Amino acid sequence: MSETPPKTLQYRLDGPQEAPVLVVGPSLGTTWHMWDRQVPELTRQWRVFRYDLPGHGGAPAHPATSVPELAQRLLATLDGLGVQRFGYVGCSIAGAIGAELALRRPDRVASLALVAASPRFGTADEFRQRGVIVRANGLDPMARTAPERWFTPGFAAAQPAIVEWAVQMVRTTDPGCYIAACEALAAFDIRAELGRITVPTLVLVGAEDQVTGPAEARTLVAGIPDARLALVPGASHLAPVEQPAAVTDLLVHHFATAWYNPSDTATGLTVMPDRPDRPSVSATVGPVAEIAPAEQPQAVLSGRADPFEAGMLVRRQVLGDAHVDRAMAAADEFAGDFQELITRYAWGEVWTRDGLDRRTRSAVTLTALVAGGHMEELAFHTRAALRNGLTPAEIKEVLIQTAVYCGVPAANTAFRVARTVIQEETRPEA
Repeated sequence: MSETPPKTLQYRLDGPQEAPVLVVGPSLGTTWHMWDRQVPELTRQWRVFRYDLPGHGGAPAHPATSVPELAQRLLATLDGLGVQRFGYVGCSIAGAIGAELALRRPDRVASLALVAASPRFGTADEFRQRGVIVRANGLDPMARTAPERWFTPGFAAAQPAIVEWAVQMVRTTDPGCYIAACEALAAFDIRAELGRITVPTLVLVGAEDQVTGPAEARTLVAGIPDARLALVPGASHLAPVEQPAAVTDLLVHHFATAWYNPSDTATGLTVMPDRPDRPSVSATVGPVAEIAPAEQPQAVLSGRADPFEAGMLVRRQVLGDAHVDRAMAAADEFAGDFQELITRYAWGEVWTRDGLDRRTRSAVTLTALVAGGHMEELAFHTRAALRNGLTPAEIKEVLIQTAVYCGVPAANTAFRVARTVIQEETRPEA
């Protein structure tokens, strides 16, 4: 393990000192322990370097607000150890770091594996919204929802100890560093640069990943020359935890056969000798489908996906779990269809559109509610506006604007409602 100056990363080394170095990076909210099940096999051929993100796993809380900054800290750490060239595998945000290194410093990266990664992680608004939630409520909301984001339902039900371990990883993360990492992901977008990644690349994704799933993986494979796609059945976002043997098998094969050697001008690749005593590792996890870049999905669903689930997610993020739970609990036989309608169409069709960020949508919604005289809904949409990042001063400006265009009496009532909500939401806790 390491002592960690501010511009480097906390790390751990395992495996033979003379072996080639394989750098292994974690996802947001996890620690290097997410790779524990891969280490015994990987260290048979490589010197495994695992690192923690700032403020994760007890690492010093030195926030980094961009992926390039995280990449620079990683290179500084490796420089301090005298490591020049290395293989790299990273999950989620660590995948972004790996892609950044492959773009900016291809001379350092011998081979690359991107796990549960994407050239752009959702929208900038989604991650800034996550930061707003953490600022307002701490990491508990992220911890409570981590199992459903990271694991398939069957695995979560069968492995409660692992689920609890995952929840605790999030809860023990420094909130400021978590928010900074969200800012880093919000700004990350390399879609236009994928064609410049020339490092041998494996893109690995859980078949049931709902965070950065097969669609995002196929975008990476389509853009990165000669990249290969590996789809892991029965796994969600944290595939290395959920299907450790299958992931290990794929990584060993990739790094043992695709390791760029610039001194080999004939082929550019070095085939690393496989150990004859290496046991088979994926016999008990079912088939692992490795798909050529040009292969298309076997089936294409007709029509559009049902927006209900996406709508429910956004509705909870904007209005809060307590409000949505109350609304759904009150949805009896008479009102249930209406709750489904607004979840599916208002939240799933409109609030999920990319054309406006959520701050702007909140400003438009407040204006429309004042114009329509819907003061009861104005109250909880004022809370939503704060949750979406509007400040009390900005909400005031929106309501002053409504006085001109919607009428002074309506704005007068709106100010009274909004002031009460803002006072409740910004009151210091005892």
